[in-house]
Amino acid sequence: MPKTFDQPVQRENTCSVKFDARNAVFGRDDVIPLWVADMDFPAPEAVTKALEERARHPVYGYTLFPESLYQSVIDWFEHRHGWAIERDWLMMAPGVVPSLHAAALAFAGDGEGVIIQPPVYPPFFSAIRKTGRAVIENPLEQVDGRYQMNLDHLEACAARDDARVLLLCSPHNPVGRVWSESELRAILAIARRHNLVVLSDEIHCDLTYPDKPSHHVLAKLADEEHALITTVAPSKSFNMPGLGLSALVVRNAEHRKLLKDVFDAMHMNQCNPFSIAGFEAGYRHGGPWLEELMIYLQGNRDRVMDYIRQHLPAIRVTEPEGTYLLWLDCRALGMRDAELKRFFVQEAGIGMNPGITFGEPGSGFMRMNIGCPRRVLETALEQIRQALNH
Repeated sequence: MPKTFDQPVQRENTCSVKFDARNAVFGRDDVIPLWVADMDFPAPEAVTKALEERARHPVYGYTLFPESLYQSVIDWFEHRHGWAIERDWLMMAPGVVPSLHAAALAFAGDGEGVIIQPPVYPPFFSAIRKTGRAVIENPLEQVDGRYQMNLDHLEACAARDDARVLLLCSPHNPVGRVWSESELRAILAIARRHNLVVLSDEIHCDLTYPDKPSHHVLAKLADEEHALITTVAPSKSFNMPGLGLSALVVRNAEHRKLLKDVFDAMHMNQCNPFSIAGFEAGYRHGGPWLEELMIYLQGNRDRVMDYIRQHLPAIRVTEPEGTYLLWLDCRALGMRDAELKRFFVQEAGIGMNPGITFGEPGSGFMRMNIGCPRRVLETALEQIRQALNH
C-alpha cells in the first residue's frame, strides 16, 4: 500500500472549510475535524498535473466544455459501471447541490411535494424548502442494525396528490447503504405508477468497499419511459469537491430542456478552466488511485469499528457498504442532541456532524468522516474513550 494515504497534509490556512471553519462551527479551532465530507488525502497525481499544466497558460478566460470532457464521463461509466451513456444525455452542472435545487424547480410547482428519505444529506431538505416546495419524508428504517427503505410508506407518499419528485441518495449519505437491485427496481416501479420524477444522486457511486456489494446505477435498471435524472461527479471519487463541477445524465429531451431553462435563468452555465482540467483528468487517469484509496478506507473502517466494539460499547456503528462516512448511534449515552455535540467538541475534542442535521431520524447520532490518515482516527478514538471514562 502506497504511503500517500498515511502521510499528513497540512490543510490549515488554505481556506479549508473542514479545518479553517472549526472555530466558527465548533467554537474552538483545535478539534480533530472529522466532519465535512472531503478527505485529507492528496488528489491523484494526474489531477494535480492537469491543473498545473492549465495554470501554465496565463489566460484564464471564459471557457467551453470540450467534447473530451463529455467523453471522459462516458468512458468512465462504461468501464467502471457497465453503463452506456449517450452523448446527448449529458449536461454539465455547477455541482450536485445546485442540481437538487434545479430538479425541484423544474419538476415540481410552488408548494408541491418532493420526497426524501431521512436521515439524509442536509441539502436535500434545503433544496426543497428554499425553492418553495414541500418536504415529504419517507424515513429509512433500521432492521437488525441495517438500514432499509420502507417501500409501503414510499408508495403512500408517492400516491399523494401533491407528490412530484423523489430525491434518491445512492449510495446513501449518511448511513452508507449501497441499495440492492431489488430495492432500486421497487423504486422505479413506484415512481412509474405515480408519475414521479426521480433524481438519483450517485456522487458516491465509486466509493464502495471491496468486501461489500457493488453499486447499481439506477438508470441501468430503467427503460426510456422512466422519468429519471442521474447526477454524478468525480469530486468525491478523487477528493476534489472544491473544483465544483458535476454532470447530469438525462435521457428525456424535454427534461433536459426544463433543467437547462432553470440553469439559464440563474446564469449558472459558466465553467471554470481548472474544474474542466481536474474533472477530465480524474475520470481518465484516477482509477488506480481510487482502487488503492478504497483498500485504505476499508482498513480505516475496520479499525474504527473494532475499536468501538472493544472500547466504546455505548456507541453502536452501522457498517457502511459505501462512502467514507460512519453513522454512529450514540443514543445509549442518554444525551440530547445539543449535549451530544457539546460532549464530542468540549470533552473529546472531536468535530463531527450532528445526526439531527440529517433530519429527525438522525437524533442521537453523529456522522464521522474516516477519510484521513489512520493515526488521526486512532487519536480521535482514544480521546473519545478518555472523555467517556471521565
